Amino acid sequence: MSYKILLFDLDDTLLDFGANEIDSLNKLFHHNGYAFTDELFRVYNSVNKQLWTDYENGNIALDEILNSRFSETLLKLGKTVDGMKWENQYRELLGNGYQLIEGALELCQSLSVSHRLFVITNGITKTQIKRLKQAGLYEFFEDIFDSQSIGFQKPSKEFFDYVMGHIKDFKIGEALIIGDSLNTDIKGGLLSGIDNCWINRKSQKHSADIQSTYTITSLAELCDICDLI
Repeated sequence: MSYKILLFDLDDTLLDFGANEIDSLNKLFHHNGYAFTDELFRVYNSVNKQLWTDYENGNIALDEILNSRFSETLLKLGKTVDGMKWENQYRELLGNGYQLIEGALELCQSLSVSHRLFVITNGITKTQIKRLKQAGLYEFFEDIFDSQSIGFQKPSKEFFDYVMGHIKDFKIGEALIIGDSLNTDIKGGLLSGIDNCWINRKSQKHSADIQSTYTITSLAELCDICDLI
C-alpha cells in the first residue's frame, strides 16, 4: 500500500510523555510542599487514568479532567487543594517538556520530504503546539488536529470525520494512522476505515476486538511500511 498522508499521534508516539510527566509531576508536588513518592504517583496515576478513560468514552468533558485530577488525588490523601491552580502550574511545566522518542526527529524529517504529515492528539492545543516547536518537530507537519479544538476526541468517528474533512485532497486509501494506543488510535482507525499502525514498544497484549493493520515495536520499522528508502 502506498501511503501519502500520515496521521501521527503525539504522546508516546513521537514525544516521550512518560518521561515528561514524571519530571513535571515531581516539580509540581515539590513546589507545593509535597514529596513526590511512588505511592503518591500511584494514586495520581489511578485517578488520572480513570478520568481520561471516562473522557475517551464520552462520559465527561475535558475540563472535568483538568480541573479535578489533582484535587481528587490529594483528597484521597486527606488534603484539600485548588485543582485548577495546580492544573495551571502543571500545564506550564508539562509544556516545557519535549523529550523525544528515539529516532522521531530523523524520521519526521525524512518522511516530510515524500509524505504529508499531520498530528492527531487528544492533548491540549496550546501545550501540544508548544512542545512540538520545542522538540523541533513542528515544521514537518502540515496541520495539527486536537480534541480540544475539534470538540470530539479519539477514537470517535466524529474526530476522524473532522480530520478527513479538513485535509485537502484527502483520500482514505492513501492515509495511515500511527499511534501507541489500541483504544484511541487503532480503534479510531477501525471506526473511520483508515489503515493504522500500532507502535507496541512495551509488548502489550494484542486485543481480539481491536486488530491493527500493522504492528511495529519501533519508529524505525515505519520506514518499510511507508516505502522510505
